[in-house]
Amino acid sequence: MNLMDRRTFLSKSGVLATGYFVTGRIRVASGSAISDGNLQTSPDLYGLFRNPDQSYHPYVRWWWNGNKVEAGEIVRELRLLKESGIGGVEINPVEFPVRSDGDDLGKPSLKWLSDEWIDMLKIAFDEAKTSGMTCDLIVGSGWPFGAEYLEGEERSQIAVIGVKKLTGPLEYEISDYEIFKEADPAVSSPFPGRRMELLSLYLVPDPLTGMDQIIDLSGQAINKSFKITVPGGKYALYGLVKIEGFMQVINGAPGATGPVLNHFNKASVNKYLHHMSDTIEKKIGPLSDYIRALFTDSMELEGANWSSDMMDEFKKRRGYDLFPYLPFILFKTGAMGNITDFKYGVPTSPEFEEMIQRMRYDFELTKAELLGERFIRTYVDWCRDLNVKSRAQAYGRSFFPLESSFEYDIPECESWTMNWLKHKVGEEMPEDDYRRGRAYTMINKYVSSAANLKGKRLVSCEEMTDTYTVFNTTFENLKIGGDQSAITGVTHSVFHGFNYSPPEAPYPGWIRYGGYYNENNTWWPYFHLYNEYKGRLSALFQHVTMYTDIAILPPVEDMWSLIGAQMEPFPSITHVEYMTFVWEAINKNGSGCDYVSQRIIRDAEMKDGCMVYGNRKYHTLFLIRVESLETNTARQLYEFVKTGGRIFCIESFPGKSLGWKNHKEKDKEVLDFVDKMKAVPDRFILLEKPEKDFISWYKGVQKQYNIEPYIKIEKPDPYVMQTRSQADDGSEILYIINSHIHNSHQTKITFSKALTARRYGWIWYPEDGKRFRISMAKDNSLNLDIGPAESMLFVFTIQKDGPDWNPLPGGSPLATTIETGWSAEFRHCRDGSVKTVQIKTLQDLKDMPDFVNFSGTVIYRNTIKMDNPQNAVLNLGKVYGLSELKVNGKDCGVKWYGRRIYSIGDNLTKGINTIEIKVVTSMGNYIKSLTDNPVAQYWTNEKNKIQPLQSMGLIGPVTLY
Repeated sequence: MNLMDRRTFLSKSGVLATGYFVTGRIRVASGSAISDGNLQTSPDLYGLFRNPDQSYHPYVRWWWNGNKVEAGEIVRELRLLKESGIGGVEINPVEFPVRSDGDDLGKPSLKWLSDEWIDMLKIAFDEAKTSGMTCDLIVGSGWPFGAEYLEGEERSQIAVIGVKKLTGPLEYEISDYEIFKEADPAVSSPFPGRRMELLSLYLVPDPLTGMDQIIDLSGQAINKSFKITVPGGKYALYGLVKIEGFMQVINGAPGATGPVLNHFNKASVNKYLHHMSDTIEKKIGPLSDYIRALFTDSMELEGANWSSDMMDEFKKRRGYDLFPYLPFILFKTGAMGNITDFKYGVPTSPEFEEMIQRMRYDFELTKAELLGERFIRTYVDWCRDLNVKSRAQAYGRSFFPLESSFEYDIPECESWTMNWLKHKVGEEMPEDDYRRGRAYTMINKYVSSAANLKGKRLVSCEEMTDTYTVFNTTFENLKIGGDQSAITGVTHSVFHGFNYSPPEAPYPGWIRYGGYYNENNTWWPYFHLYNEYKGRLSALFQHVTMYTDIAILPPVEDMWSLIGAQMEPFPSITHVEYMTFVWEAINKNGSGCDYVSQRIIRDAEMKDGCMVYGNRKYHTLFLIRVESLETNTARQLYEFVKTGGRIFCIESFPGKSLGWKNHKEKDKEVLDFVDKMKAVPDRFILLEKPEKDFISWYKGVQKQYNIEPYIKIEKPDPYVMQTRSQADDGSEILYIINSHIHNSHQTKITFSKALTARRYGWIWYPEDGKRFRISMAKDNSLNLDIGPAESMLFVFTIQKDGPDWNPLPGGSPLATTIETGWSAEFRHCRDGSVKTVQIKTLQDLKDMPDFVNFSGTVIYRNTIKMDNPQNAVLNLGKVYGLSELKVNGKDCGVKWYGRRIYSIGDNLTKGINTIEIKVVTSMGNYIKSLTDNPVAQYWTNEKNKIQPLQSMGLIGPVTLY
């Protein structure tokens, strides 16, 4: 029967219910009752997917809390991780968590790079190698890295302003100390030993219209004090202050705390890095014998912007002296370098402000260039000299959001599971806040685009970062967040994180951060199921290339001009607040896109209506409210349009150049190219942004301008996303996710001929590695029914023969609801108590007073009478937790997300049958009840971590059909 002639449910969770696959200790419900035998398609790709090497499994950030590590516990924890399906560790020494009730068991802290610490490193390396696990090693400790021994120019530096507003006429006296106190930024992690120096002091009229109005008081101090005659009217004192060693390493372990390194000083960077590698290698030999990569964590430099030659380098690169203007370019900043007061100084004329904005862009460009040359290049070269890979989070202030990831072997981004509760991941996907509903951060698309542009398939992610909801994270939360990461282009997950915590540590253990990846977690025995799922996806995605044919140019340069570089991936201000929604709308309507930059456009080849850069080829370019262009960018955009390419400008056409020097001539050149493009109105198009609903807006643009997607989605949905990849053997891969935790979505999808031509359609299951042939209508369409938290992996390949896909229905009009007769046995995870109760109706445990603080396993039991058991299906309805089903004592497998639909016909007999549903709950409600436990209370009941009670258990309705 043709697929379009019958009702079809493309439900993976339904398919999973029809058979079994044994993996580790837990039996997971598999893709179908029909075995696929020993079929071979692409021998490498499918083989990698079905039985991935352990190296493709997720890694964990392994926090060595306080460096209080011992040989036996290191070995125990590595073996524990290996057994749970983890593929590798990132060794990450970190400050001991002070909230662990001060109970460090009296264990000493080993100093970073001491002989004793390196001995422990060697034990970890040796055990990992024996276990077939991979090791990465963080550079330094905490973030950004530094050390107690750094001195002078080796320490991070910042130039800041302190402003005092005055009204004259006035005789005014102020000391250096008062200026320093006013200028001192309220950074997150100030270094107690910071040193300040006054670089300049100006008396400025309010308002300010020109530099000729400024009175320079620099160098007029007497005994570190200034006596100033203020004329009549409003004025302000501007003090420009340099702070040496202004920031301390955040959460640094002993030996690697103290001041942060000056990343703008090449000699200091080189010295620091070689000190680390030389010290380790002198004792144990080449690091390349033990580790895959050296890793740089969050570059939260808190606004660092200075080195002794910063102004000399600026003048050499930009052609003028910035120093006199610097006090007006800088903002008043605080934690993470964020702007704390936009009106801190005096108001300025429009002409003066335009000049300052152009100079601010030049300063940001200079800093990003220097950081790339002096830190990134030095770091990458160091790793290559050591014959290990470089892995880094190359973003934050003073970075190019895109290009700074180019040089690294393994560029890394980050996704945050803490958002699932705070930002409603799985429940919201609004357009008034780009953070809500999204586990991925705004930087992910930049990093994956950089990898695509450079032809790299390995993109790592600090995944499911959790600094809030440690004990409330469920498998469904992890899956939704992990699937969203994969959609952005992530191919390698590093979970955040696994705490070094010996069994004798007071419950619940030493906790720095993380999703409580710990053997005491209720879901730990099932953790390998998720790791196997992730491992198969990674094995596949690391051997294919993400397909994109649309480019997006974000307004980075305009942002630099207006407000300076922001703290990606968590900017306090977004210049164009809807920027993320543009790529999402393109994705949700069936196409693929990359971010590009003006430097990429400058270096690209414009050919046959496409912008070509490396292996990337884009036929369409969207400019998101881009107002300023480099002249070379404008020239290249004109070439793109002239050769047949198409540009959509959202909200405005570009209208000026970037930077200060010769800006009038450059403005004219940019405008000339823009006017030439306007003369081709069908290929240089102005679009108004929508007031709401970017998905429908883009669908309309797609239709009006004939932008052909590779998959047509009849009814796009905010939660349903997709990505297309291409394999070297010609196979096409389409990965579709639904990130709503409760709701399914139904729509017709039509695959393009580019996907299906001379290929056959399959569905591959990352849960167990099985695959099945799919049937499509003549127009290559399917009726898609994708369940909550579900993902589908469609593969189009030359392989023709295989078992058909026979998915189970998600429901039936003839279904019978099993409402009464339930008993429940409660097995507590902590105290071992067992209690059995009769339940009139299934309900949420948080609504049952006796069990609101329960954590552990609940076994629901009932009986069903069957006259005709053949083809029977049991649908558990809504379940909060993992579910495991037995029918007449026979194991039907585990389901850990979304729909819980089981094929049970083979396990039934005519007459009375017993069913037993085991549900493993989350821990948060129990941890919240431990009022005398400071660790428990910190993570569930204090300040911004106060969490509501969470739903648990079998809710139903349980139906039989």
